[in-house]
Amino acid sequence: MTAIELRGVTKEFPGVTAVRDLDLTVEEGEVYGFLGPNGAGKSTTIDMVLDLVRPTEGTVTVLGRDATAESVEIRERTGVLPDGFSVYERLSGRKHVEFAIESKEVDVEPEPVLERVGLLGDADRKAGGYSKGMRQRLALAMALVGEPDLLILDEPSSGLDPAGVKDMREIVAAEADRGTTVFFSSHVLAQVEAVCDRVGILRAGELVAEDSIEGLRDAVGDGETLEVAVDDATDAVVDAVRAVDGVSRVDRDGDTLLVSCDPGVKTRVIAAAEDAGAVVDDFHTEEASLEDLFLAYTEGEETPTRRADAATEEVDR
Repeated sequence: MTAIELRGVTKEFPGVTAVRDLDLTVEEGEVYGFLGPNGAGKSTTIDMVLDLVRPTEGTVTVLGRDATAESVEIRERTGVLPDGFSVYERLSGRKHVEFAIESKEVDVEPEPVLERVGLLGDADRKAGGYSKGMRQRLALAMALVGEPDLLILDEPSSGLDPAGVKDMREIVAAEADRGTTVFFSSHVLAQVEAVCDRVGILRAGELVAEDSIEGLRDAVGDGETLEVAVDDATDAVVDAVRAVDGVSRVDRDGDTLLVSCDPGVKTRVIAAAEDAGAVVDDFHTEEASLEDLFLAYTEGEETPTRRADAATEEVDR
């Protein structure tokens, strides 16, 4: 069963189309990273999944149910950590979790989930005195109440210190092991890369890429960067490396060359630099980070997928 399915979904607001003809599928038990620059339509998409706004066109199905007709049943099985969560200043952390327990009509105690997020010792303090990171932990505790089948986490690392980020990552992994579907929207790309099975990238309301991290690297075509440290990165050295067949890009950072190239041409890159008069002090390979891939898909006029499609069409002619 698919956990989330959007088909032909468009959402229009006065003067703007926030989401355009979106097809999106998240499989049951998957940790799915949902990325995009500000204004891409991520929040609108999440709001439609939660039936906070209705699509102008298309259908949204969540946990096998129609998101508009059966939203109450869906919410009973869904935990949500919203972006910009606000606490009730005068209520304790414990009272917040008790409220979530009552809302979901489950027979559990608040202490285990408070301990799980590291707030048990502060459970009886008023949440108005919590730090931003503690408030984020509290929101996560409320989302985890009742062992939901679907977790929707919108910017879950916001306000967390490194220890909190680590705890968040471990909780997401544990939920995935339990079989929970996790829909993970974040600007902290390293966190997405660490926990997600697949990633979808939204740009201007359209899904421009969807794959595993490795699949996105393959689609971009420059998944590895060869870093070559030389004694003097002259223009002649840069030009010689750029001329190597299989090199797609060369950037210069001081006396280090950052070379995007096919894996099989690395030795030729080194030889070209040396033939141009450079002394190679060191070299190593770095895989493209999710941030590199994100920028490749969200900047410029064309996505890598569209560039690849255009090249294929040109060959076919």
